[in-house]
Amino acid sequence: MIGFQPYETFQLLIETGGMDRANTLLVAACDAFARRGKPHEPEIEQFEVLAERLFPTADTIARIKAASTLGRSEFLSPKLEQLVVANIGDDLNSYLSDAPTISEETMIGIISTADTRVCAILANRTDISNIALAKLFQLNSRRVYRALSANPTIRPRGPYLNALARSAQMDHKVAQSLAKRKDFDTALLAPAFFDLEEVDRLRVIDAFSLRKTPDAPITRTLEQISLAKGDLARALMKLFMENRRPEVTRLLTQITGMDEVRCGQIAHDVSGAALFVILRAFGMTSQDGLKVIIHATSHEDEDRSQTLGTFATMFQNISSDAMAFLLSAWRDEVNLLDLAKPKYRPFTQETKRVPASTRIISKDPVITQAVDALERIGARRAS
Repeated sequence: MIGFQPYETFQLLIETGGMDRANTLLVAACDAFARRGKPHEPEIEQFEVLAERLFPTADTIARIKAASTLGRSEFLSPKLEQLVVANIGDDLNSYLSDAPTISEETMIGIISTADTRVCAILANRTDISNIALAKLFQLNSRRVYRALSANPTIRPRGPYLNALARSAQMDHKVAQSLAKRKDFDTALLAPAFFDLEEVDRLRVIDAFSLRKTPDAPITRTLEQISLAKGDLARALMKLFMENRRPEVTRLLTQITGMDEVRCGQIAHDVSGAALFVILRAFGMTSQDGLKVIIHATSHEDEDRSQTLGTFATMFQNISSDAMAFLLSAWRDEVNLLDLAKPKYRPFTQETKRVPASTRIISKDPVITQAVDALERIGARRAS
């Protein structure tokens, strides 16, 4: 067997040689197995018996060294994997990260310990079995969910989609990881909108492009206020132009019913993404909406044209009803998971996933004229 003397010889050496001999035998045996090519099934079974006998007889340092050596083998059986896991000590995380394969049996055993630090390492692997994955999702751990949300081999579908979406509402790092994934519906990140970077906020909004949404409870209220949307646009433009953002906060609180903290975030969001949601929810068109946004944002001159083009495209492609639904999500009035129903899915996958900032600006002459006019306004103000 793999160049060793018969098992009985090792048994005798252990019993008569003391601890030093046991240490040497264990390390040598594991090194020989790790160096060997693919063994036959009987050889693996025989080595399992030997290893199970040798590990308990050695001291801690020898067991750690032997387990680290054995862990380099590409041909470990579940029993040998479990011996490595049980004896490798502080190198366990490295082993779980670097091992070419880990059996489902070993993964389930590790997950059953509920050690979230170790389970988070497993959650980063690309070879997680379905059963092990289901058990990982059952763990109530931020560490584990952060790893799962960043693992591109895990498809967010069905109950996994629901679990990740809920986790994103409570953990901004999960939300940030999901926002960058091409296979995740970023519309489900609406509750975490204010925890995201500017580009990811635009992805959330863009996920509503050309998309039907469930009825929003706030829609009827918005329709009543939208009758005076021209006055609202002029009021907001004046307040932003004079940098009276606390008054913007109070105005938004009155017309949206949200608390002052959230409205303050919107009023002081110099990217314009949060403000766009409000403007479009109230039915503003690009002509009025862009006038408000240009006074509210603080992009550099070289970025202003691209920014205005992005918002102009969104005004065209995103309906007022969709932004009313997003606003209702901020008010915690809707179940975002309804968006996963077939009738509310994006019009096309390609449309949903292309960031708004990379799309071609609409050739609508009205929008083009508004963008050009606002650029001239910005240039005059800068001078």
